[in-house]
Amino acid sequence: MASKKVSAAAAKANDFVDFLNASPTPYHAVHSAIQRLTAAGFTEIKERDSWSSTLQPGGKYFLTRNASTIVAFGIGCKWKPGNPIAMIGAHTDSPCLRLKPVSKKTGAGFMQVGVETYGGGIWHTWFDRDLSIAGRAMVKDGKGNIVQRLVKVDRPILRIPTLAIHLDRSTNFDPNKETELFPIAGLVAAELNRTGNKEDKGEVEETDQSFRPLKALTDRHHPYVIEIIAEHAGVSAEDVVDFEMVLYDTQKSCIGGINNELIFSARLDNLGMTYCAVDGLISSLSSPKALDNESSIRLIACFDHEEIGSLSAQGAAGNTLPAVVRRLAVLPSLHDSGSDKSYEKISKDGDFDVATAYEQSLSASFLISADMAHSVNPNYAGKYEADHRPEMNKGTVIKINANQRYATNSPGIVLLQEVARRAKPSEDSTTSHGVPLQLFVVRNDSSCGGTIGPMLSAALGTRTLDLGNPQLSMHSIRECGGAYDVEHGVRLFESFFNHFSELEPKILVD
Repeated sequence: MASKKVSAAAAKANDFVDFLNASPTPYHAVHSAIQRLTAAGFTEIKERDSWSSTLQPGGKYFLTRNASTIVAFGIGCKWKPGNPIAMIGAHTDSPCLRLKPVSKKTGAGFMQVGVETYGGGIWHTWFDRDLSIAGRAMVKDGKGNIVQRLVKVDRPILRIPTLAIHLDRSTNFDPNKETELFPIAGLVAAELNRTGNKEDKGEVEETDQSFRPLKALTDRHHPYVIEIIAEHAGVSAEDVVDFEMVLYDTQKSCIGGINNELIFSARLDNLGMTYCAVDGLISSLSSPKALDNESSIRLIACFDHEEIGSLSAQGAAGNTLPAVVRRLAVLPSLHDSGSDKSYEKISKDGDFDVATAYEQSLSASFLISADMAHSVNPNYAGKYEADHRPEMNKGTVIKINANQRYATNSPGIVLLQEVARRAKPSEDSTTSHGVPLQLFVVRNDSSCGGTIGPMLSAALGTRTLDLGNPQLSMHSIRECGGAYDVEHGVRLFESFFNHFSELEPKILVD
């Protein structure tokens, strides 16, 4: 029997599921993005290096900060200093539990692990899940250097047990985050058997050479945890210097629903929009001639730390995007890029007016703040504004808030509507063009979430619009989204990059 052809939307959804399963932490998400960008012909650059002789119109590049934030861009061949930049911003982090600096705990014969809450998770959903750890370890490389290694332990090693209903008949389940959220890692007796029935003697006896500013890792964490991290980092336990590990659910992301129309997964918020941003940029540059007639720069920025306010070096409230845009805004155009002129020489020679190029670029640029949106929940429909109830697989959601919790305004909606109208049809359709859009506002008696949109709009002075694909159970350990919305998001972002340069000068405000 001939195999049934997989639809383009289903193929995109399955590719997204693979991205999710490979990305339990921001470090892994950035690594996954790097693999895709590199395969698409992007070149890595470093913030610490000069870009004057590296970046060329027609080139595709990416950089990272802290290995948890990534910026990627393609430079139009008709670029000139001060021209617009088409930008999409997303974030790579999600609410989770993170191992404490001293995580070693025991209680009632159990080995336990101390964890710290990160972001605003729905913590009761973390109970009775098959959990493991992932993150990065800083290790000795044998050459006198300390390097980063990604760690992802695939097997379940941790669990946060609920209390049996027979021992607590309370109707509300609101666990204390400091005393009732500690995972169990195993039994003390089993660990003693594994190590030869040696009782834990506490601090490691100091060797003749060393003064330790901090206690040894094996004093701060269960030794077997260190051994597991070392094994997955490809080094010996003695070579692990420090690490940042979070808990994640080992149940894999998957396609679900009666008609395979749903995605069940952790971290949809916000790997959903990170994936669409990366794939949308790559798709817009897939043709070898994609940048030949482009006068703008096409850029994505996927930040860490959005779930805790973005106020960090690698967060959206840091200087990552302003610093990158400032350097890009003064890039020389193609006819001069082959010369030996540096930025300084160009400025002094007066060939370009670069003194205000940064401000000119910001005023003409546009930023899409891409963060997952709320789908209507049929069991709680009354929690949504009656005329603004987004549905899954009905298109990307424009988010609006009069109090500027979202940065959307009318000129942005005008632009996005035209971008959506011009989007190429799905490969599954021979007739329908465009990408459907939906609108969302919260009820007047409801709180409203926030995004990176308002903070970046205020910092840059750039026109900004907030949007996202709809999902259920946001900030749960297991969320739900629409399988067809993945392709919607990718096609919308591809169209944004393809048509921005033409549309930008036609929407007149100032």
